[in-house]
Amino acid sequence: MTSNKPALTTPSFNERIEPYLGFIGPLAMIAALLLFMGVMEPARYFRASNLEIILLDAALYMPMAMAMTFVITQRGIDLSIGSIAALSAIIVAFMIKVYGFPAWVGVLLGIAFGATLGLINGLVITRMRVPDLIGTLAMDLVYRGFALVLAKGLVLSRFPDLITEIGRGRIPGFLPIPVLLGIATMVGGYYVLRNTHFGRYTISIGSSPEAAEMTGISVDRHRVYAYILMGAAAGLAGVMLMGKLNAIQATSAPYFNLHVIAAVVVGGTSLFGGRGSMLGSFAGVLLLAMMINALVTLRIEFFWQSVASGVVIVSSVALYTWLQKKDRDSTTGLLASLTSPDNLRSLKLVATILSVLAVLMGLGFLLAGETAPSG
Repeated sequence: MTSNKPALTTPSFNERIEPYLGFIGPLAMIAALLLFMGVMEPARYFRASNLEIILLDAALYMPMAMAMTFVITQRGIDLSIGSIAALSAIIVAFMIKVYGFPAWVGVLLGIAFGATLGLINGLVITRMRVPDLIGTLAMDLVYRGFALVLAKGLVLSRFPDLITEIGRGRIPGFLPIPVLLGIATMVGGYYVLRNTHFGRYTISIGSSPEAAEMTGISVDRHRVYAYILMGAAAGLAGVMLMGKLNAIQATSAPYFNLHVIAAVVVGGTSLFGGRGSMLGSFAGVLLLAMMINALVTLRIEFFWQSVASGVVIVSSVALYTWLQKKDRDSTTGLLASLTSPDNLRSLKLVATILSVLAVLMGLGFLLAGETAPSG
């Protein structure tokens, strides 16, 4: 008797490993970084106080990385989170210092104000049909301008204990409070992305907005929800920043957007939408915090941190884009794909580009070490 059951096909190596690429990629880079620092500066880099500094630096970006994972997964982008964080923190400072609100009320108002700014972003994008990139970039200028008008060049400082506890406090014998807050937001985001309609709708919209609309999903409304979440996370990050520094000013958080986007993209979330990895975003935040801390430990100038971050972003996006190509032969496996003539040419080109970047960085280090001419 002939069986009508379909034959089971064994998934290729590419198919088996693809769900974990977002987490494996940054973990591999973290392992390489640890190995490098273990050779170069083991005593300074691996001491307990430095590891705590890394966690505190990473915790500041975790809430925003969680929300940005949803935004990018649905084919969006938000370049205004730095100004939202700064403006929300300034609002909190005014509520507490000028109008005498309790600190906990100020914190809640700051998060709610950030969510409101996120709502404005979402409406600009969905109602006015402004592309995400242009819309959030323009609103970044608007929010930063409002922050400058309100602060008038002043540095607001000396906040109540609750604010400083949120930014740099710790539970005795346990993790610092901001680290707990950051991890809690990442865990919550992981659950929502994996187990709720909101997460499934996010992936569906990123994969095909037209198909999602045809299945009955309100695409515009869902996109607005994602931007509201992004604004609330940026508001929380602004409160964490003002607590960490015990001060805030209008020009604070200038690079939040690039740092958070870098962490999410390095973690495997696709810029083309449809694929998000909350674990990967968590690992990406840790990787960037560890990398910047390593550059500081090696006494490399601050400006080279941007160069290193850019190289990591370009390398990661190129790798993930290559791994997601639909014309990859799934039956031959990853090794055979790498050794095909077309891909060998691509690998040679990538190696050449990275070599040129390495030479430029080396020349930069040499020139930076020389004394600048006077006059």
